[in-house]
Amino acid sequence: MITNELKSQVDKIWETFWTGGISNPLTVVEQFTFLIFIKSLDTAQAKIDSKKRFSPELQDIFDDEHKHLKWSVFQGGLDAEGMFRLFQEEMFPFIKSLSPEQSAFATYMKDASFLIPTPKLLQKVVDMIHTLNLEDKDIKGDLYEYLLSKLATAGTNGQFRTPRHIIKLMVELMLEGTAVDKTFKIYDPACGTAGFLINAIEYLKEQRPEVLDSLGVSGFENLFYGNDFDISMARIATMNMMLHAISSAHISNEDALAKYDHTQANRYDLILANPPFKGSLDYDEVAKPILDIAKVKKTELLFLSLILGSLKVGGRCAVIIPDGVLFRSGKAYKQIREQLVSHQQLDAIISMPSGVFKPYAGVSTAIVIFTKTDGHKSEKVWFYDMKNDGYTLNDNRTPCDGSDLPDILARFKNPKDEAGRTRTQQSFFVPTEEIEENAYDLSFKTYEDIVYEKVEYDSPKQILDDIDVIEKKIDDGLVALRKMVDGEG
Repeated sequence: MITNELKSQVDKIWETFWTGGISNPLTVVEQFTFLIFIKSLDTAQAKIDSKKRFSPELQDIFDDEHKHLKWSVFQGGLDAEGMFRLFQEEMFPFIKSLSPEQSAFATYMKDASFLIPTPKLLQKVVDMIHTLNLEDKDIKGDLYEYLLSKLATAGTNGQFRTPRHIIKLMVELMLEGTAVDKTFKIYDPACGTAGFLINAIEYLKEQRPEVLDSLGVSGFENLFYGNDFDISMARIATMNMMLHAISSAHISNEDALAKYDHTQANRYDLILANPPFKGSLDYDEVAKPILDIAKVKKTELLFLSLILGSLKVGGRCAVIIPDGVLFRSGKAYKQIREQLVSHQQLDAIISMPSGVFKPYAGVSTAIVIFTKTDGHKSEKVWFYDMKNDGYTLNDNRTPCDGSDLPDILARFKNPKDEAGRTRTQQSFFVPTEEIEENAYDLSFKTYEDIVYEKVEYDSPKQILDDIDVIEKKIDDGLVALRKMVDGEG
């Protein structure tokens, strides 16, 4: 757990970047990430040094020519101008020259830019980062998660940060009791900062330690895969994985919708995602195998097709979609819903209130959970109407009582207990045949039964009589008050 002292340190570094001339939050995170990475290279070199006695073939990160680039050498050993020249002329070229074997993060440094504008600002933030505790891997991961939480603006392609408590809900829904072996693969095709993957890592380590024990470190690392179209996000995601002790992060930087081919088909056992909701693409911008699943243009529908193609038969998915996917009457929307309802095993629809993604967006969303079967459909689908996620639904999003999340987890884990629920309640089952008859409409409101309470009002005559009584009391009070005032005079 990140301490308030560490939060305060990060806040001060963030403010220093801001007042020093870097106002774009993503740029702050990137430059902060580069510095954390450079500092972590010293620790990595120390580990290599300690192993060289038994493995002399290990390759140094810092050879004799580059030892002056170690954090422990230049921090405190150079003035501001000298450090600034070192970064401009040597540090970034050096990082970009590192091999993938030395650091997975180095793979995504090829397009990185050094954007700290002044020697004074560089020296300030280097000195401040030097005081951070980056040795404890848990604290290091929490620190970076806190830094990422400060990304307070939406991306340009419908991207916005998924609330961590919603991610944790989805991870627990999908991983509790799931058999995980060395062939198991967890994937997020639009991973952003790798929030879903990080939470899956944390869940397995904390709640399923037997998985790590049986697979070992390298086997455990091979469980997690991510992709993001944005090179900045791929860099940040890779660093996030590294800071959570996944040194060989499987994060790719591709246009998942355009580059999809047979190598990605039927590959993953579990997909957790909140893909972009915004925009549409022409057919010629999308890989043919995705269009073969459903010929659509909207990105939210294309990603559902991508997910369907990427899952193994028997693989499962929990994905966040905009509410409109559940009920819109367009051919493409109906086509993708038919695919989920009639040709796969649709397990659950969890509707979420519109404030869940504030302050980034006010769109209503839902979590769709399904299993890829390629032909076998479920007999019934579980619906849940989330009303409270534990936070206020305004822009402030402050914690509040009455969260539905524990109830969702408990009910999802015990489907037998849901069989007797009526449609006047917050969750219930709907037969698949009924959904098919309703044009594959998956909105909660289509199937709920609303009970209207009869409200009895007094007759107009009684209301007027009551008003007369009230006015008489007011008049009597005014008379008494006037006597008191006259008596004082």
